Amino acid sequence: MAQHHSKLIVNVDAENKVLNVYQELTFNNTTNDTISHILLNDWNNAYSNKNTPLGKRFSDEFVRSFHLASEKERGSTNNVTVLDAKKFMLSWCRFDEHPDVIELHLKDKIAPGEKAIFTLTYSLKIPSDRFTRYGYNSDNEMVLKNCFLTPARYENRKFVQYENLNIDDIANGITNLDIEINVPNGFELTSDLVLQNKVDSSYIYSGKNILQYAFYLEKKTTFATYKNDIISVASNLQDYKLNDIKKAIIIDKIVHYVAEKLGKPSIQNITVSQVDYEQNPFYGLNQLPAFISPFPDDFIFELKFLKTYLNNYLKNSLYLDQRKDNWVFDAIQIYYMMQYIDENYPEAKMMGNISKWKILRGYNLVSLDFNGQYSYFYMLMARKNLDQPLGDPKNTLIRFNEKIASKYRAGLSFKYLSEFIGSDNLDKAINEFIVLANQQQTDDLQLQELLKKHTDKDINWFFNIIIDSREIIDYKFDEVTKTDDKVSFKLKNRTDTFVPIPIYGVKKKQVVFKEWITEVKEDSIYTFGRKDADKIVINYKNEVPEFNQRNNWKSLKPFSLTNKPIKFIFLKDLEDPFYNQIIYVPSIEYNYYDGLIPGMRFFNKTILDRPINYDINPSYSTKSKSLTGSFAFAVNQFRRNSNLFNIRYGISTDYFHYAPDASYHRINTSINLRLREYDYRDNHKQSINFRNIYVNREKSDLVNSDFEGKYSVFNARYVNVKTEITKHFAFAGDLQLASKFGKLAGEISFRRLFDDNRLFSIRTYLGKFIYNNSDSDYFDFALDRPTDYLFDYNYLGRSESTGLLSQQYIIAEGGFKSKLKDAFAGDWIATTNTSYTLWNWIEAYGDVGFIKDKGSKERFVYDSGIRLNLVTDYFELYLPVYSNNGWEISQPHYTEKIRFIATVSTNTVISLFTRKWF
Repeated sequence: MAQHHSKLIVNVDAENKVLNVYQELTFNNTTNDTISHILLNDWNNAYSNKNTPLGKRFSDEFVRSFHLASEKERGSTNNVTVLDAKKFMLSWCRFDEHPDVIELHLKDKIAPGEKAIFTLTYSLKIPSDRFTRYGYNSDNEMVLKNCFLTPARYENRKFVQYENLNIDDIANGITNLDIEINVPNGFELTSDLVLQNKVDSSYIYSGKNILQYAFYLEKKTTFATYKNDIISVASNLQDYKLNDIKKAIIIDKIVHYVAEKLGKPSIQNITVSQVDYEQNPFYGLNQLPAFISPFPDDFIFELKFLKTYLNNYLKNSLYLDQRKDNWVFDAIQIYYMMQYIDENYPEAKMMGNISKWKILRGYNLVSLDFNGQYSYFYMLMARKNLDQPLGDPKNTLIRFNEKIASKYRAGLSFKYLSEFIGSDNLDKAINEFIVLANQQQTDDLQLQELLKKHTDKDINWFFNIIIDSREIIDYKFDEVTKTDDKVSFKLKNRTDTFVPIPIYGVKKKQVVFKEWITEVKEDSIYTFGRKDADKIVINYKNEVPEFNQRNNWKSLKPFSLTNKPIKFIFLKDLEDPFYNQIIYVPSIEYNYYDGLIPGMRFFNKTILDRPINYDINPSYSTKSKSLTGSFAFAVNQFRRNSNLFNIRYGISTDYFHYAPDASYHRINTSINLRLREYDYRDNHKQSINFRNIYVNREKSDLVNSDFEGKYSVFNARYVNVKTEITKHFAFAGDLQLASKFGKLAGEISFRRLFDDNRLFSIRTYLGKFIYNNSDSDYFDFALDRPTDYLFDYNYLGRSESTGLLSQQYIIAEGGFKSKLKDAFAGDWIATTNTSYTLWNWIEAYGDVGFIKDKGSKERFVYDSGIRLNLVTDYFELYLPVYSNNGWEISQPHYTEKIRFIATVSTNTVISLFTRKWF
């Protein structure tokens, strides 16, 4: 069946991280087309420079390691020569946009049914494993996967041309392999191919009908081999607390389970490695430190092995396009993982043994069934309006969807289908598809045909809506009536997405009836036997991947004061559709004038986003001995099919102190419009914000400035930003109108990380008063430290003019770091701020500009110094050197001139770690 055959002799130079390869490639044209050129996948060359598609993807996902790597750490394919059967040297080329593919130009075309033999020699420079876990480590050991030149998959009259994006979806043609690998003395080799012979340090492997392969070069092998009547498994999956006997029992159990469900594998050997697992871990299990793990060690190992074994089994059994039809792999894998839990651990909970703690039993997070977590991970993205169609190619998915949400929704979708057509019918269709896909190249259309073959029900909705769209499902009850023996109702479809929906009758948490409604009509009344049910529930067991379950049930009790009672939850919880949850959590804040500010927050936002959110935070100022606090209320409107994807209406208020003897009260009403590209992976974002801010300040006897008490400012702001590791561009336009002033400002910033790892940044700020009738400088443009009359910035001591807190720096307005005399402009301002890397995180900065105050002449201003850019925009230090003030570095009290950025907002810090996922 295999299209091609490769015979390789590989000599490993571990010291120099190089493989020298001699390869005889037999290309078998099993197509109906005449082949004039051949595409060879060369995914090792994806590591050759920072601007390959792989390098750009790392930049998009804010991964710095690849861009900052030395040339020694990169990989490449070099010295490629190709001879045909007549010993003619063949020409070949790479494409600028696809440097990890080689196009081989043939002298003689290959007709359908014919074969051609080529001789290739090349060397592979192996990359460091710190980028993708594949490559060499500090001990010169190597993990090699799909690194040799291999013909690409051919379909629809052309070769499939994919770039290496570190998403494990290479499109190789089906190939038989014979490989002799000569390793240095003191090293051992393990592979998922069949070991035919080993002589000294020479390993000879073979494999039939191969799509992918892996080799593990170690000084001492960490793999143990487990054999049974089905397959030989080599695994180094880590769990130091389990002995080999326990591991063998678990592995044997899983191998037999998968064989029973999906059939015996066509391959003889399979590897289940720690690297494989870490590439696609079981999120949730892998996030918990070992010392607080709520699951038994054998259960954790069992799930890790099950997930990784299923993944490798499917990747070696299904001759599918792993990028285009990725959802099929995910659906089968997660569906049978869910079934495994149902059959072997039906009482397992999402939080494991923690569910037994009586003090926590009121939490939905703790009481939720283990398989219930899958829908919550999907809903996390759906509620953010970031979910994507399951049928979209894998390379178009944002990271969280690719790794978690889309995987889990794919499994849930098969679970949904199994409930509708019957699990036996789904299992039969999947088994027939696996047999077919193991014999020839296939796609998801053939799976669709097999599913339709095994049911007489209409399931077109499954592919049109569940797989190929991002339409959301949301049903609710309408006009419910009941008698002692019957219940009648209408169903309201809130999204106009028509799919079958199950209706349950429940009595004391026990299901007394279940009925499927396959066609929902707006005016239809549905009547079912009540069977003593005390409530009716839509989608009670969560078979349907529904957007909102909070409106899914109605009580049938005669005296029900409320359909959903209130439930107070401490700290945080998953959304519970059967309760109105109010979450409370102690809060602690700090500013110089209020001191420590303990309080208690009450809010309704669970882990999932909600359309309506409130947050009440009464607090107490320990320094002023008075009540303080804040309140916020917001309504989110998500637009599913528009690049204007979110409109947020909000009102908030806060009351704190801005000076030791004076408080402020702010009320902010706003409308925020957020825009994105239709390509969700694009980091280009825009926002338009309209708000009106009312401020009431008490007069302070301690702050030396002209007093502005009550004022109201209308503010319109537009932001356009695109950011990644290698470059950042942002533009902001700002209009402010008040009774005493009107001003217009614009800001452009650009940041570029060059190939030599030096960072250049430049920012220009322009501001002009339209009118200015204020007698004070309170509303003026500022060179280095804005007065923040809108109370937007997180100043620790906003009114301080001396001392450490006065040295806090916030990048705004003029952006200067030195404190210059007459630093306010009541007419206009124009400044530019620049910095450039000197070494590592040490940079030189310089600021220049002009400012003009009312009734005075414009002035030229400048400063310069050293910037310690420890974490950009989060933690930085600025050391002034020279400015309009002269040589500041030699002046007295120099430490008082140093400026700092220190982010204390929890949400801001968290975004530093989560930005690569969304």
